[in-house]
Amino acid sequence: MSKHLQHPHSHRACRCYIIPPHILDHLAKHSDPQVRGAGITSQFATHALRQKRTLLVEGFRPSRPTGGLRRTIYDAGQTPSPGHLVRSEGQAAVADITVNEAYDASGATYKFYKEVFSRNSVDDRGHQLDSTVHYREDPAEPFDNAFWDGEQMIYGDGDGIIFGSFTKSLDVIAHELTHGVTQFSAGLEYHDQPGALNESMSDVFGSMAKQWTLKQTVSSADWLIGAELLIAPHQALRSMKAPGTAYDNPDLGKDPQPDRMSKYLHLPNTRRGDNGGVHINSGIPNRAFYLACVNLGAAHSWEKAGKIWYAVLTTRLSTTASFVDAANATVSVANELFGTTEAKAVRDAWQQVEVLPASPAVANVA
Repeated sequence: MSKHLQHPHSHRACRCYIIPPHILDHLAKHSDPQVRGAGITSQFATHALRQKRTLLVEGFRPSRPTGGLRRTIYDAGQTPSPGHLVRSEGQAAVADITVNEAYDASGATYKFYKEVFSRNSVDDRGHQLDSTVHYREDPAEPFDNAFWDGEQMIYGDGDGIIFGSFTKSLDVIAHELTHGVTQFSAGLEYHDQPGALNESMSDVFGSMAKQWTLKQTVSSADWLIGAELLIAPHQALRSMKAPGTAYDNPDLGKDPQPDRMSKYLHLPNTRRGDNGGVHINSGIPNRAFYLACVNLGAAHSWEKAGKIWYAVLTTRLSTTASFVDAANATVSVANELFGTTEAKAVRDAWQQVEVLPASPAVANVA
């Protein structure tokens, strides 16, 4: 598949939220009424907005190819309304920090994809990068989430106790915009293993975008997703390096991500089941990517592993791809781009997370 060919299912955009249902369930039971209200409202919104297209899309100016970087930021004013334009491409920073964070991070993500992969926005045709800040599904309750709605980014302000503003984390914004890249390329279905791959690809490129922007090496990066969103220190939404260790506290519960296939969670394809565990089982391919970066030995994640994963996402995966499909594709592309040594390094990463079977030599090691 040509990287310029839009996937036939790319118009079937899902609403992809950064905060998964199992965290919202914990917030909805919190002792603090503000956190509890935000959790319940965000639970409802996460479910309802998946089922129907609201004014969020119908009322917003349509995003279309622009030929280059074009950012527009809207302010919903703590309502579910489309909001009003507050900053456009090339305009100076405004007094609202949230507006500037959304503007800067979407620009950094665009620059990352353009300079590293020669990709022109999420659709590779200069798709306008629209964002809406200060969104609330219920004007009386804070909104604890951020999401890509198939056309643009939408950000809540957080409850102010557990979560701060959802524009603070570059890797989260790059994660959500990568759902747009997936929408216009592999079109991975949003359930079970294809959905977990969808979420993993967003974590992979979200983390890389942060590392590239901050000039971090594989060894110096923290490999955390969304650490800036949480008001309490030393917590994050996910850890790519060590899935299952991002958080463990009464507010959020215990990070349920597995780090290998023997711990894979078979969950129902429902909202409460996280669409078959798309935010949970993504820990397995996430760790495979981290291990591939280590095994490949390049100083930076985007130099070898990133190029392999990008080629696979944009040219090799079907809408129903499994973990094994992704693993075999990355091994094949590693061989094509770099050679047999790199292919073995990638295969070893997938073997370590038990997606690919261990070779006899590996299996015999005590």
